[in-house]
Amino acid sequence: MNDPYETTETHLERLLGRALNSFDLPDTLVEGLDRALAHASSLCSAHHSAGLHRETYRHTYLLDDGSAISLWELVHNTGRDGARLHELYGEESDAQLAAARLGRIGGEGPLCSPFAGEGGEGPADAAYPAVPEAESHTGDPATDDLAAGLLAELESERTAEIDAHLALLRALRALPAPAPATRHRMYSPDNSPDHARRVLRRAENEDRPGEETGRMLKTAFAHHITQVFGRQCQVEGKDAGFMLYEHAFLLIDGSETSLWEVEHTATRDGRHMCEVYETESAAREAMELRAQVR
Repeated sequence: MNDPYETTETHLERLLGRALNSFDLPDTLVEGLDRALAHASSLCSAHHSAGLHRETYRHTYLLDDGSAISLWELVHNTGRDGARLHELYGEESDAQLAAARLGRIGGEGPLCSPFAGEGGEGPADAAYPAVPEAESHTGDPATDDLAAGLLAELESERTAEIDAHLALLRALRALPAPAPATRHRMYSPDNSPDHARRVLRRAENEDRPGEETGRMLKTAFAHHITQVFGRQCQVEGKDAGFMLYEHAFLLIDGSETSLWEVEHTATRDGRHMCEVYETESAAREAMELRAQVR
């Protein structure tokens, strides 16, 4: 439980210190919080299911000029052994997007390979739970016969569904690969150089884009973010989620360029990790390597 007598400065230090992504907050926002005089926190939403517990909190700070700043904290149990992790966002929409992403990465459903294309095939019957067998007889022959008949009918329907599912997968695999589609982009002129700087700053891979790319992106005046890919699979017997984003930038000379961000949990401690690459092929190769070897 939080200390009701905790000072605003201590509260803010604790909040920023435990957040996985505090480095991703805009510098202007963090600098503004240095002028906070008082604070208030409230629970905005919560979702508890068998596999995922998450809550979203709003922390509002009163500044010395009478204005206010809010931070949106997402708390979830996707850490190693169900450890609770914390993320901070300066916009409510960003927190909502992160919460939705948690549902896709940690949601229930069949595990599948993220590298068989957008329609990757998982275990043949992962989506079809086994029909339970009768645990005991009732002692009434008529009732037992009826129960056995119902079980046989359910098993027959399950087998037919599996056969139909596999037949559809085989048909889809036999189709020729479609030509790459041009992604529709609606560029947003929203401090794009700062967005590019933050994307590059959170990259943890050694082969991330270098200073030349950073200098080029200082001339960006608009950008667009697209989620290209998202899958859950197993890495060394543990659940891991992979997400691929394209950060497309429109430069001052009218040309376009992209950064490809891989967000995944295929780490030793199950924490979220971001990697950034200059090409989509390099990003997908990195995901495949992460899924096989750590």
